[in-house]
Amino acid sequence: MSQDTPTQKPAYVLITPARDEEDFAERTLSTVAAQTVPPALWVVVDDGSSDRTPEILETWRVRLPYLRIVRREKRASRSVGPGVIDTFYAGLETVDLDQYPFLCKLDLELPPRYFETMLERMARQPRLGTCSGKAYYPAPDGTLISEGVGDEMSVGAMKFYRTTCFRQIGGFVRQVMWDGIDCHRARMLGWTARSWDEPEIHVTHLRPMGSSHVGIWTGRKRHGFGQHFMGTSLAYMTASAIYRLPQRPVVVGALANWWGFVQSMLRGNERLEDPEFRTFLRRYQWSALLRGKQAAINRIEAEYADRFKPERPTRWSDKLGAAA
Repeated sequence: MSQDTPTQKPAYVLITPARDEEDFAERTLSTVAAQTVPPALWVVVDDGSSDRTPEILETWRVRLPYLRIVRREKRASRSVGPGVIDTFYAGLETVDLDQYPFLCKLDLELPPRYFETMLERMARQPRLGTCSGKAYYPAPDGTLISEGVGDEMSVGAMKFYRTTCFRQIGGFVRQVMWDGIDCHRARMLGWTARSWDEPEIHVTHLRPMGSSHVGIWTGRKRHGFGQHFMGTSLAYMTASAIYRLPQRPVVVGALANWWGFVQSMLRGNERLEDPEFRTFLRRYQWSALLRGKQAAINRIEAEYADRFKPERPTRWSDKLGAAA
């Protein structure tokens, strides 16, 4: 049992997976320390780092009374998606979530009013289950490029969650596309999900979303694999790839997304075993193709409003993070 003793309400807890982050750890640590509303608890999970990350974390642990460090043995290789979520849960297992009405998975640096803004939005919108700002990444010429996450989704590297919603959807699926599945599952239960493109809550990624430590082609193919796992139809994936052709990296990124999906389909790769979710997802996707995303989201949120029951018990599993 944890020894959490949050001293303020509304209290939020941060969980940060970290591995070999010596080049960037100081930046994330300093921006959390500068938050206008600090966390009640911040759990950083050192996932077997072999660089100076443990030393940096220990230095900051002395300075930040709310910082807790959890150490894991080093895994054989970096595993984006399942590995990151496994690391996240290694931290969450040390937390008594009953003590914290809000939860955030955090992987990067933030502007100083980020959490203050998220808490204000949650207070104004009772159905808002998960939210975030928008993420950008630097181009070679120094300009910032949007990662293109839709307004109906929260960004995975800085997802802010109402704990009630997080528990009702069963937490995160331990697979690629966990950060899309969660938003759709939230809508199925009457919650809403949002991200806002506002300068005061912009966040800069040092590597583009959908890239990989082994290259952009591999990273974008992984996104296609994730869409297949989630239950996306070939028609929607093809339309999405065509729409993304002009986005950087031009043509290559969209083609890699589409090929990752098709390759997974041809290989008969596993898919999320949740027929109700797949029906919901494809209904939304067809509506988005015919009416546009915003109209499709507005329609679903209105239709599923009567399912919003904050007192509802966990739906998918009594064990957070179990696959559906």
